[in-house]
Amino acid sequence: MAGILKALVPDEFIGRHLGKNSFVTVVKSSLLGIPIPLCSCGVVPAAAGLQKQGASKGATASFLISTPETGVDSIAITYALLDPVMTILRPIAAFVTAVCAGTFVNLTDRHEAVEPKGPVGVPRPNQCGAVTPKKQTMWQRLHGGITYAFTDLLSDIAGWLVVGILIAGVISSFLSPDFVSAYLGDGIFPMVVMLVISIPLYICATASTPIAAALALKGMSPGAAIVLLLAGPATNIATLTVVTRLLGKKVTVIYILSIVVCSLAIGYATNVLYLWMGMDIAGWVASQGNEGHGIIHTASSILFIVLVIYNWVKPLRGQGEGCSCNVTTGA
Repeated sequence: MAGILKALVPDEFIGRHLGKNSFVTVVKSSLLGIPIPLCSCGVVPAAAGLQKQGASKGATASFLISTPETGVDSIAITYALLDPVMTILRPIAAFVTAVCAGTFVNLTDRHEAVEPKGPVGVPRPNQCGAVTPKKQTMWQRLHGGITYAFTDLLSDIAGWLVVGILIAGVISSFLSPDFVSAYLGDGIFPMVVMLVISIPLYICATASTPIAAALALKGMSPGAAIVLLLAGPATNIATLTVVTRLLGKKVTVIYILSIVVCSLAIGYATNVLYLWMGMDIAGWVASQGNEGHGIIHTASSILFIVLVIYNWVKPLRGQGEGCSCNVTTGA
């Protein structure tokens, strides 16, 4: 899914639709960011590119929030490790948080967005002076997208996913259910604890999911779980430093406050929703974990391990190679 998305959504399409300082551009950037599988660090250069193409500060801020909070990869993992309700709530919550942040940024920063330099979509010379081809066939685009998914993307998320699984294993083995129920159960306090832990630390959307599942299995409330899933991927000290340089201190404050307020509000609403539906997230996680794993699960696990090792051992194609400028005339 990540590869197909990369193949079918041209880079210039994003810049073309996010230039105006309006509510519509905030909604567009929030929607565009939801399926894109980028972590909170990986999204920063992408957002910087959007702003250089003419995206407003509000659209850039909303993209910075919705993109790392969820993605096609983390949505799939949420369904596998948590439950269908959380799978639906996660992208909706990311969208709401991003729209609120972008709207407040636009209201407090009324400077006109910088227009893109040059017409969008016109091929530009690369480092060697060669002109990028105007069009690629669908097969070429799909091939490039799938290659990206199983190299660049997998290299970005695989290590953190493994770390998340290991942390989840430690939590499952050593953390007492009584401790989690007492301090991370219902109420506002567990959500505040998750915010305090999540905001300064780096944890991607993919890696946060098994941690949330392990804590839910021990008795953490679904509201606290979704706060972890929202605040953890969207913020960390390194990202906030870059965001401050990119968008300014005022926008960064709005960025953090929007995540805090929306996470707490959505966490509270999530607890109410689960209570109304009579669902127990811990029971669902436990039933999922107790299911037998057949040949497809085993084969997928082996394939995943092989791909992770392959991407760790073999440098990415083209990394460290100089740019070859022997361009044939007329090619």
